Parts: sequence; C-alpha cells; structure tokens
Amino acid sequence: MSITKTIVNVGIADTKTVQTPANIRTLGLGSCVGTVLYDEKRQIAGLSHILLPDSSQAKTSNFNPMKYADTAIPQLLEMLQVKGARNIKAKMAGGAQMFQTGKGTSFMRIGDKNIEAVQEALRKSNIRIVSSDVGGNVGRTIEFDPSTSMLSIRKRNHDIYTI
Repeated sequence: MSITKTIVNVGIADTKTVQTPANIRTLGLGSCVGTVLYDEKRQIAGLSHILLPDSSQAKTSNFNPMKYADTAIPQLLEMLQVKGARNIKAKMAGGAQMFQTGKGTSFMRIGDKNIEAVQEALRKSNIRIVSSDVGGNVGRTIEFDPSTSMLSIRKRNHDIYTI
C-alpha cells in the first residue's frame, strides 16, 4: 500500500513547514531564492520563497518578514525548532539573473544579492548549506521531500534533477 504524498505549496514571500509524508514546493523562482531548512532525522522541513535580500528599506506598514532573507531565515528556523527540529541543514536554489544588465549596473542584480543575503543569514544562524543550485539565467521550480532530504529542481527546458 503506497502513501499518497500531500504537496504543500509556498507562494512568493511566504514560508511554510511540513513533516513526512508531505512534500513542500515553490514555483517560479526567478531572482527569488527558495531556501529549505530541514532536520533529516525528524523528517521535518520548511521552505521560504525569498523575494528580496534586506528588510532595512521596507515600509513598516504591511511589513511581511517572509519577503526578506534577513528576516525570513530566522523565522523559519524558529518555526522548525518549535516543531522539534534540532540538527538543521539547508539547501537552496534560485537567484537567477532574469534580465540582461549593462556593465557596472548592480541595481538589477537582485538574484546575486538574494543569494548573498541568504548565505549570510544562514551563516549567522550557524546553519550549513549542504547543496545549492543558484545563479544562472533560468527560473526554477523546486520540491523538497523530508523523507529523503532530496530537493528536486526543474528548470525550463531541462530534466528534473535532485540535490
């Protein structure tokens, strides 16, 4: 008898957690970074679909901490710890450069800035990045299975692969 997998979808600037037998997925990562934190032994995972690197320029009205790397990562970590996660690792994907920019133009390099901000937030939280698939110029859809700790990645015009 096979167990039907539930798939929990995470939207843009959103964060959710799951436990086996559910998988967690986010669609359409362009310059955004999908960050998975997980406890392999307890088979608990969470996913943040991070839109921007830094919350310091955010307006205080309607502030969404899940939108920014510097605030989403600590909140996701806390959400997992409340569920009993202890030995937490990370996998990440996304951060593509979706538009061509001129030389010396850093304004449009949101993908690179998001990657750096997620890496810094994970470093500050003492979370090791086990694997990543970041950068490039192609969007991604990712799905994480906490029962296997595998992150499946689908890029446009490419086969699905796991890290």
